Amino acid sequence: MKKPLLHIIISTVIITVISLGYFLPAVAQTNQPQNVVFILSDDHRYDFMGFHENAPSYIETPNLDRMAAEGMHIKNAFVTTSLCSPSRASILTGQYAHNHQVVDNTSPIPEATRFFNEDIQQNGYQTAYIGKWHMGEVDDSPRPGWDRWVSFRGQGVYSNPTLNVDGKRDEYVGYTTDILTDFAEEWLEERSKNNNEPFFLYLSHKAVHAEFEPAERHEGHYADIDIEYPESMDKTERNYRTKPDWVKAQRNSWHGVDYPYHGEMNFDEFYRKYITTLLALDESVGRILNYLEESGLAENTLVIYMADNGFLHGEHGLIDKRNAYEESIRVPMLAWGPGYVEAGSQIDELVRNIDIAPTILELFDTNSSIDMDGLSFLSLLSGKGEQPDREFLYEYYWEPAFPHTPTTFSIRGDRYKYIFYHGVWDRDELYDLQEDPQERYNLAEVPHYIDLRNEMRTRLFDKMEEQDAMSIPVRRAGWQADEKLIDN
Repeated sequence: MKKPLLHIIISTVIITVISLGYFLPAVAQTNQPQNVVFILSDDHRYDFMGFHENAPSYIETPNLDRMAAEGMHIKNAFVTTSLCSPSRASILTGQYAHNHQVVDNTSPIPEATRFFNEDIQQNGYQTAYIGKWHMGEVDDSPRPGWDRWVSFRGQGVYSNPTLNVDGKRDEYVGYTTDILTDFAEEWLEERSKNNNEPFFLYLSHKAVHAEFEPAERHEGHYADIDIEYPESMDKTERNYRTKPDWVKAQRNSWHGVDYPYHGEMNFDEFYRKYITTLLALDESVGRILNYLEESGLAENTLVIYMADNGFLHGEHGLIDKRNAYEESIRVPMLAWGPGYVEAGSQIDELVRNIDIAPTILELFDTNSSIDMDGLSFLSLLSGKGEQPDREFLYEYYWEPAFPHTPTTFSIRGDRYKYIFYHGVWDRDELYDLQEDPQERYNLAEVPHYIDLRNEMRTRLFDKMEEQDAMSIPVRRAGWQADEKLIDN
């Protein structure tokens, strides 16, 4: 029997639609970005963003707040070494410091080191590195895998920087945060002329690294605030009863609240300069987001913001980073991608600096020859997946210029953190981060927690042995913290 003509027409249309992939979830359009802008700040602690539930009431970061409102807050983001150069190398390799071997701020990058941008460039993406490199103190020359290179030697300066632009070195007049953002916008403008040319922009700021220098337009902005001091900043026995001896001793040192930078500034001055310097950094983020929207690049671009490490502002009587306390190892992380990242979303899973490289590589559908320790969290950004356990190792290697902080190894999970100090006669630490997020009550010697402490200690050293992380770097002495050229 012949089929009615209308039935034949409908069947033909359905077959055609199916063959083209319409209606089928497996091939539905996901609006996955083809570009990435990665913005890295320096020493920005995880909770100094206006929207954050733990932020001091006076912190103003309207553009980072906008990123969170229009995108995603990765609430539990961490670094595996809280120090500039090792963390930056971990971001670019996806590896722990014991694997990439950039373990301090002065040693040169080991020969044959490969960074993931080289894989991206070889896969046809335009790449740009703009800002602080700081792996090795003296070399600012262009590195492999970048089509555009703008950087400076070592730690750099806040005003009138000397920049190496694609191999040519010149002095530029102005505030460094603004100048780097200018270069980033100029490069993005070239990209906007051809929306089909995918790109990876790495904008790496000096701010907000000590010694802090705000933009002139922001001077005095926080002059009248009443500083909200952390509870653990007091000298009371309650705060130090179960702490290692080195923590209390460091109060009266270069990185302590009682003698910060060997008396060059008091704590309140130090604090106000930090949060004032943060203002220009926040403006830079806003400029990048605005440009992406105005140029039509926003719908095809994922923006990730994070810091290379955290920073203590009085917790346990300390300033700076290096140690394994939360304010040191925890960092801000935000993701923004209109149509891809759900506005106002948040993920609570642990994400680490070693996870950045595999995430961007997966987004770009690019393989790498680097043997990475990190794991992609791309599925979390799109809200389509779960992730495996990301309990991680933390490592910091003692530096002769800053001898107050010992070599530190830690294992940090969702709830508990265990800390071991190498080479000092001092006590271990164990914290229940759910019940004691400020890490004021060391449980390592509490009878009820002895088994947990021993189990975590065993797991820490098992992981280190598995990853060949048992060699402790020993450095030649002779450089001191009061030498101005040394990064602090």
